[in-house]
This record gives sequence, C-alpha cells and structure tokens, in this order.
Amino acid sequence: MTDIAKQDQVLIFDTTLRDGEQSPGATMTHDEKLEIAELLDDMGVDIIEAGFPIASEGDFQAVKQIAERSKASVICGLARANFKDIDRCWEAVKHAAKPRIHTFIGTSPLHRAIPNLSMDEMADKIHDTVTHARNLCDNVQWSPMDALRTEHDYLCRVVEIAIKAGATTINIPDTVGYTIPRESADIIKMLLERVPGADEVIFATHCHNDLGMATANALAAVEAGARQIECTINGLGERAGNTALEEVVMAMKVRNDILPYQTHIDTRKIMHLSRRVATVSGFPVQFNKAIVGKNAFAHESGIHQDGMLKNAETFEIMRPEDVGIAGTSLPLGKHSGRAALRSKMNELGYDMADNQLNDIFVRFKELADRKKEVFDDDLIALVQDEVGQGEADTLQLKRLRVVCGTEGPQEADLTMIVEGEEKTIDATGDGPVDAAFNAVKMLYPHKAKLQLYQVHAVTEGTDAQATVTVRIEEDGRIATGQSADTDTVVASVKAYIHAINRLIVRREKVAPGEDRKEINYKDLH
Repeated sequence: MTDIAKQDQVLIFDTTLRDGEQSPGATMTHDEKLEIAELLDDMGVDIIEAGFPIASEGDFQAVKQIAERSKASVICGLARANFKDIDRCWEAVKHAAKPRIHTFIGTSPLHRAIPNLSMDEMADKIHDTVTHARNLCDNVQWSPMDALRTEHDYLCRVVEIAIKAGATTINIPDTVGYTIPRESADIIKMLLERVPGADEVIFATHCHNDLGMATANALAAVEAGARQIECTINGLGERAGNTALEEVVMAMKVRNDILPYQTHIDTRKIMHLSRRVATVSGFPVQFNKAIVGKNAFAHESGIHQDGMLKNAETFEIMRPEDVGIAGTSLPLGKHSGRAALRSKMNELGYDMADNQLNDIFVRFKELADRKKEVFDDDLIALVQDEVGQGEADTLQLKRLRVVCGTEGPQEADLTMIVEGEEKTIDATGDGPVDAAFNAVKMLYPHKAKLQLYQVHAVTEGTDAQATVTVRIEEDGRIATGQSADTDTVVASVKAYIHAINRLIVRREKVAPGEDRKEINYKDLH
C-alpha cells in the first residue's frame, strides 16, 4: 500500500471548477476560476480538478494558468479515453508543480452501448489510453464512469487493467447518484479484496446527490478503504449536485471518534469560500444547507435559545468559528466607522485593501441610513454585490423610478449608461419588475431569454435587503447576475444588468465557442 494510503489521511479532491461548473448557468469567468482555485489551494485542498482542457480554448487557458499559479495543490485536468484529449490535458497541467491527468470511460452496459464497444474492445482502449497518460505524467487517475451500475466481474477486470497500465488513483464514481451507503462501501471492499495490485493505489469515491445521499455514500466508501473523496464547494454539480466538501470535512472533524481520518483542509476558510462560490456561480446557498446555510447556526425556538445561552453545546455540534463564522454577532449602525467595519469584514473572512474598504464603506453608510442595524449577512451581500458589478461596465444603472399598485399599467422610468452614453426611457409591464426589465431591453436590445428570477431576503424585517439572482440565456451562452438592495425592484434591475454585462463579456471578449462546452457533459461522471 502507498505511504499515503497507509495513513489515516483522506485526500480532498475538489471538482468545483469542473463538475461544479457543469451546473447549467454556473459558468465562471476566467478570472473567477483563477480566484476560486487560489482560495482552494490556500484552504489546503489536496487535488484541484481545474477543468476539462479539450472542451474549449477558454477551459484550456484556465487550467493552464491555474497550473502555473498553483502552490501546494495537485492540479488535475479531465480527459476522455482518447489520445487527443489526454495530450491536450497534459499540455494544460504540465506547468503545475504537481500535475495529474484524469481520464475516464463509461463502463456500464448503458455506457458501453454509446460507442458500441464490446467488453474486450473497451478493455483494450482502457489499457492503451491509461498507458499513454502514464507515459506523459507519473500521476494518473482513472475512472470507470457509472461504476456502480457496471457488472462486478467486469469492473474488477478493467480496474486491474488500469492499475497495470500505470494508474495511481482509481476513482469509483456513482455517476447518477444511484447507490446507498452499504452498497458504496461494499464496492470498495470488493475491489480491494479481488483486484491484484489494489493495495498499491489510492481508491477514490465520487458521489452524486440525486437521492440525497452523496455525503453518506462518500463517507461509507472511506470507511471501506477509499482514501480520496471527490467533492465540490456547496455541493455544486450536475443535476442535484455532488458530495459537498464542507459536509465530509466537518463530518470527519465532528465525528472523529468513528471517522478517525485527517485532512489538510483549513476549516476556518470554508464559509468564505462557500459564499464566494455562491456569488461567482450565481447559485445561492439554501438557508437550511448543512454547515454553510444561513440557518446552520440559527436558533429560533425558545427552548433552543435558552439552552444555547446556558451551554452552546446543547444544540450545536460544532462551533461557528470552526467554519469561519464569528462566534457572536455585533450589528453595525450608521455611527460605526471604518475601523469597526474593517474589523467586522476581517471577522467575516474579507481582507480588504483600503480602496476596497472605502467603496464598501460608502455603500455601508447608505444602507445604515435606511436600516436600524446592519447585520453580518447585509455586509456579505454588499461585498458580493460590489464584486459582481465590477465585471463589465457596458451597462450601468443610473436612475430608476417605478409606478405600481392595483391600478395598471405598471410603469418604469429608467436611465442607464449604455456604452458610455446616458439613455432614458419609459416602459410598461405586468408589474414593476417586468416593466423595469422591459425598459432595460428597450435601451439595450438583446435576444437573451430569462431562465431564472429568484428573490430572497438577506436579513429579517421590512427593511431587509433583498438578494436577487437572474439567469439569462442567448445562443447557448448562459449568464447569471446577482445584486442586493433594500429595494427589491432596484436589486432586480441591477442583477439583470449584471447578467447582461456578463453575457457581453462572453459574447464579445471571448472568441466564438471559447465560453461554450463543446463536449457532451451529459456523458461525464
């Protein structure tokens, strides 16, 4: 068994930038990918799957630059089972201090039918492609896609072939979220017992959450002998998502009595990274999400509150500080100064330069004049909104006035800066938001269709900030915008404009096809 596998060490393989970005609408910009990769590296993630280099020129360049900038993490790229994919992957990751090639092929009967390969033909293909990858890189991961629905005898056969061809990590993906914990464990045990050479490689688990059991399945596989967990921040990923990094890491930390494993993850940075991924992907974290949800450390019941005041351990199995949340909430108000704001932002995980703090301070004061108290979540929304609006300045909101009520039509009087020129228009619609969106479209005509419009209150009360998420699609390109304001209509228009600006970046600043996934991602684990 390898030195790593002998230890009680579980490697964390984060695929937020690959599998996570495959969530429809979660496409990140080049700079956002570099930023998230740096945060993952800094947090102690062992392996970062930075993307799928063959998918597009944009993906290739992102993986290449992440590899060049990497510090401690292994940088991995994904490749299908063909020489062209593997060569392209190597060209991207070879610049890393610790590169890895991850190649895969679907081995279940359903997936073998797609390329119409016999078992023997597929076995030969696995041998040839893993050998080719190993000739380029001494760190090769191989995955039999849809492994949990592959015949056991055949799965053992192809895993053995991959090991003999030079694979150093064997990943067993539950591609469609089909398994349950007992079966997840049994598959790993079977492979370790039946496959020659299994004790010389690391087994990994990659679980999807279609039945809501991804984390349980991943931990069951670890108990059975897997020593690498593939996961994403916030559980982002195809369909219902993947195993969430924060869940498996904190489960091992909290239940070290029965999960006596170690990871390199600095858990204090989890919350900051979770919020940043939510912002750049446009996928807000549900309030009741484990570990990182807004309500994860909230207590409303009188019995719970009484218990918390007497002893926090009565109703909290982990400390908020363990994941990067301040232990106590000290609301700020209009009389608070820059020093207090900087201190609070540092508590929340934001290390700001003076100019960034000044920008946020101005907006903080404006918000404090409208609200009695400014809470932690208000400040986070301000930061995320500020970051989001800086991506492109083709469109800028200058002034908005709406007329709404029981008597129609609802109207919007909008002034926008469009490519440096100030333009004003009046528009009507079915409600103030519809009217405002119509006005935006009249001032900047486009063919993008609205796919998602979502509103949630950041904090409580009638003066709460509303965070609005807007997702639009044009010619296969998907862009998401987010904004927060105490005025829901204003937040809506800002989010809509943000989405359009991101679409403009994809449309005009990237060569045709570079921002699109030319690979059929439905075939990926």
